[in-house]
Amino acid sequence: MQDTLASMEDFDLELDNMELVAAAAGYYYYNSITRQPRHGSSPYGSSFMSEVLDGPDDGCREMFRMDKHVFHNLCGILRQRGMLRDTAGVMIEEQLAIFLNIIGHYERNRVIQERLSRHFNNVLKAIKSLSREFLQPPLLQKFCPFSQQFYPYFKDCIGVIDAMHVPAHLSAKDQSRFRNKKGVLSQNVLAACTFDLQFIFIYPGWEGSAADSRVLRAVLDDPDQNFPIIPEGKYYIVDTGYSNLEGFIAPYPGVRYHLHEFRGANQLPRNPQELFNHRHSSLRNTIQVSFDVLKTRFPILNVAPQYGFHVQRDIVIAACVLHNYIRREGKDDWLFANVDGAAVAELPDIDDESGIQLASSIQDHMAFSLRESIMGAMWNDFINKWDQW
Repeated sequence: MQDTLASMEDFDLELDNMELVAAAAGYYYYNSITRQPRHGSSPYGSSFMSEVLDGPDDGCREMFRMDKHVFHNLCGILRQRGMLRDTAGVMIEEQLAIFLNIIGHYERNRVIQERLSRHFNNVLKAIKSLSREFLQPPLLQKFCPFSQQFYPYFKDCIGVIDAMHVPAHLSAKDQSRFRNKKGVLSQNVLAACTFDLQFIFIYPGWEGSAADSRVLRAVLDDPDQNFPIIPEGKYYIVDTGYSNLEGFIAPYPGVRYHLHEFRGANQLPRNPQELFNHRHSSLRNTIQVSFDVLKTRFPILNVAPQYGFHVQRDIVIAACVLHNYIRREGKDDWLFANVDGAAVAELPDIDDESGIQLASSIQDHMAFSLRESIMGAMWNDFINKWDQW
């Protein structure tokens, strides 16, 4: 009986390694990278991992969505802190590889997903547990870009807040609540990011139909959500889906805002409000860039994965943790390198859901006055000092 159990255990361990290769094989571009077949490769995890980590840099980036040294450093953290452990058949490196391959490519083979679920869930839990460390303002925070367009007008701006919609897989009874204005089932994810493209707050799981301003208000009213404390005199910029409140500066409603509206013959702003809105929109592009990098690296966020909803929520958090970790560790990361220092890009049109409300408190009046003072200084310099648009 013991021999039978041992044989079954050995068989299970062998399957673990073979399943890892199976999960990865569909997406590992051996032929596209090397243009020649590989011979003599063993269908076991350790050999496969060696080929990826000892092979071309592009292979690691394609498979694990990060550079080799970032992958090794992350494995070191998970091992040293006891968040994951090596087993007789699957090393921590292989467990992390399974997870990264699934969220980095969204392997659709349900058999493979189910057989690898315990490794996927263990790594998901471990990565999520790093959120308190990595989803917070960095010690050396990068403030508003130092340029004629933004400085000193937005010198007290510490980041950008916006919503990100992630496709969601839901039971029939929940679908109506999660259907957004575009008719897509999604979870509304509240996000805050710095100008260094790092997320400092993520709140996934809201219904796709929920108004952005409602989600932010719920977060601010709930101390348990641990929204980062806004230093006195500092603020985030938000779009027209939010109210202009103390700590949150929104654009002027009913005035040109999106960058494409300032093209061609109507390029120049016609009044102070339009100038403010153009600069505000350009600065807000930071969070759109962050979203684009996140979804490009982890395409699972572009589909509705067939996991329980709590797992779908946790995947968003884990992806943002990894995004920040790579930003801090991967100084030469290829995705960030493509956007660092890039010119302000045109933002897609947004179905504005105005959350602008009449000022109803002293704090609201202060936010209104702050926006007015920024606009006034900006317009005065535009008229009297700036020699170019």
